[in-house]
Amino acid sequence: MNLYIEEVGKNVPVGLFVNGQWITGADKQFDVLNPATEQVIATVPSCTSEHATMAMNACDRAVPEWLSRTPRERSEVLRAIFDTMQNEKEVIARLITLEEGKTLKESSGEVDYASEFFRWYGEESLRLGGEMRQSPSGKHTIVVTHQPVGTALLITPWNFPAAMITRKIAPAIAAGCGVVVKPPKETPLTSLYLAELMQRCGVPDGLVNVLTTDDAGTLTEALTNDPRLRKISFTGSTGVGRLLLGKAADRVLNTSMELGGNGPLIVCDDADIDTAIEGAFVAKMRNAGESCIAANRLYVHDSVYDEFCDRLVARFEALKVGNGLDPAVDVGSIISRKELDKLEAIVGEAVEDGATIATGGTTLHEKGFFFAPTVLRDVEPGARILDKEVFGPIAPLVRFNDVEAVIRQANDTPYGLAAYVFSGDVGNAMKIAERLNAGIVGVNRGFVSDPAAPFGGMKESGIGREGAQDGIKEFLETQYIATSW
Repeated sequence: MNLYIEEVGKNVPVGLFVNGQWITGADKQFDVLNPATEQVIATVPSCTSEHATMAMNACDRAVPEWLSRTPRERSEVLRAIFDTMQNEKEVIARLITLEEGKTLKESSGEVDYASEFFRWYGEESLRLGGEMRQSPSGKHTIVVTHQPVGTALLITPWNFPAAMITRKIAPAIAAGCGVVVKPPKETPLTSLYLAELMQRCGVPDGLVNVLTTDDAGTLTEALTNDPRLRKISFTGSTGVGRLLLGKAADRVLNTSMELGGNGPLIVCDDADIDTAIEGAFVAKMRNAGESCIAANRLYVHDSVYDEFCDRLVARFEALKVGNGLDPAVDVGSIISRKELDKLEAIVGEAVEDGATIATGGTTLHEKGFFFAPTVLRDVEPGARILDKEVFGPIAPLVRFNDVEAVIRQANDTPYGLAAYVFSGDVGNAMKIAERLNAGIVGVNRGFVSDPAAPFGGMKESGIGREGAQDGIKEFLETQYIATSW
């Protein structure tokens, strides 16, 4: 069933997508809210374990047909998806903003980023080489090939409704895998729209299936118990990741986990302040701070601390917060009332620990979930806020004098996803970057995401990488064929 959404100006599917068909007759349903208005946008079905079995059956039927196509034919389908997403960018962007709350400018940028995965992996799919070499003894030939890992469960978060989906689907189908997608209950509409778009571009029925649910546990239990499932790719919290890894261990499933983060940002005494302010602003305020690679802890050298703080405060105070559908808005809404309450509690706790609110620190507007861009100064190294993944527009500033000490503080966390370093001496910045326990480090830049670069973390921030050549390898098994002729 399609629902005409006035703000998008187009029909949007609201059913389960299985085997190329839309299923709307589920017993349970749940509402999708616009976080900027608290109004219901749509009501979508909540799948059952029977739907999970149907999706697995669909993958079984679709994969042989997909693999019977030539690599060029499959590549052209992925390229067509990229082109179509670009052509329909405005519609997709408005849909993202409507259900997630970010600004139209950010949503448009997300569509560019999300679509690029199809172009990138369409090209990578043509370069899936193998290896043939003589054994050291000279008696045999070693042949190495790469085979699809099998049907994959893709579980995505709400903060980037398009990009988190495409970053998984594109390499999976490029590698020759069928997929079952479990989008977040907060933002399922973008994934449903993209499923219909992919079908229009030539993805065979059943290769990509999308199951919406407000009971993720029941769905994942059904799928992980199905012997045909061979892969789980998950982006979300470390806590949920641990649970999924436990389930995967029972069946020795191949897993990719992109989990939580608590990114440090270090501003050295010789940093260009203009560059550091711009980089810190982007690293902190992208998507209202609701990003796993956001700068959560800002360590600023004492010699530039006051100037940096004053200028960051001025930058934050100049921002307009409101409904992301308004082109004049700079910062959109927080995803939910629950997350909004968390931010209030985090600020209160930081003040208890001695921090001073330089700006912000409060909720905004009577309707919708809005939080003022916040700068906290005089945050002590032991403050509780520095141990949390702050998913919101809150920037805690910590003074430092000793580089060795700040590197230890930056690494003093179970997470290791992203980090940032600003210094006028690039050699010095690189030395610091190499000592940070983070899978991604930005040097004199706050925006680090790129489909052509490997994305992933160390320690409890995850296992495996997405993007680059690494991303497609996550959906391939290496096969060694011992030959003699």
